[in-house]
Amino acid sequence: MGKHNENAVKTEQKPETDVSEKIAMRVSVNSIIVNVLLSLFKLIAGLAGRSGAMVSDAVHSISDVLSTFVVMAGVKMARKKSDHNHPYGHERMECVAAIILAVFLAFTGFGIGYGGIVKIVERDYGDLSVPGLIALVMALVSVAVKEGMYWYTRHAAKKIKSGALMADAWHHRSDAMSSIGSFAGILGARLGFPVLDPVASVVICVFIIKAAADIFIDAVRKMTDESCDDRTEEEMRRVVLSVQNVLGLDEMRTRKFGSKIYVDIEICADGEKTLNETHRIAETVHDAIEREFTDVKHCMVHVNPAKV
Repeated sequence: MGKHNENAVKTEQKPETDVSEKIAMRVSVNSIIVNVLLSLFKLIAGLAGRSGAMVSDAVHSISDVLSTFVVMAGVKMARKKSDHNHPYGHERMECVAAIILAVFLAFTGFGIGYGGIVKIVERDYGDLSVPGLIALVMALVSVAVKEGMYWYTRHAAKKIKSGALMADAWHHRSDAMSSIGSFAGILGARLGFPVLDPVASVVICVFIIKAAADIFIDAVRKMTDESCDDRTEEEMRRVVLSVQNVLGLDEMRTRKFGSKIYVDIEICADGEKTLNETHRIAETVHDAIEREFTDVKHCMVHVNPAKV
């Protein structure tokens, strides 16, 4: 005996989905605006302060606009309603967007690190002219703004459980780290130690690649039907067994589907009860799981007769 949650999806989860999409879109639009303005100010400061590092940092910031468009597309597709070809929904499209961003982030990290290593090996520290103070100040402003955007985007990503938005948050942090490298290079040049720029780039590379790997692994796990963690499953068992007339829990399986969870449950009840009575028990279990675990999109409950 099973009970599907199609009505719950239509009446209860749709408003939540709409709110999540609005939050993601608002954060993404704000990210685009900040990146465009910050890139413009970085470019002006780089040219005025004779800093090649700051000009390069401006180009890096404008490239983040592309990643934000990927997030918007992924979130939009993930929130589409189920259709004939995708009866279980489109939530995994957000995982696809997260994977794309993770790869893009990894290439960014490798590029920064490779450039730093080449400069160290070849002792090529670029223009030896002393950058102006405006470039140094702009580097600090960039670090503060991008770190702020990281926490702002991260908060929204955790709130709506969006892997793509979390990947974009780490993209903001990679830009903050890039700006730290720019600051180190500009400060080093002003102090007579230009080697600080490539050294900082290599260190920053490690952090960016680590973040990209974490995002990639998390997205892949969500696409391969990974089960919920032990604590969540234990809480689900507790909820099921607390339902009146449930005599036992024979089996429970969970799997993650993007940001949502699918649950298959087999309970046992008195075999002498009528079909209508056991159906009501299954329905009560189904409703209890959906009520207690808002990430559950689909819950199937099967009733077995209790062994005497």
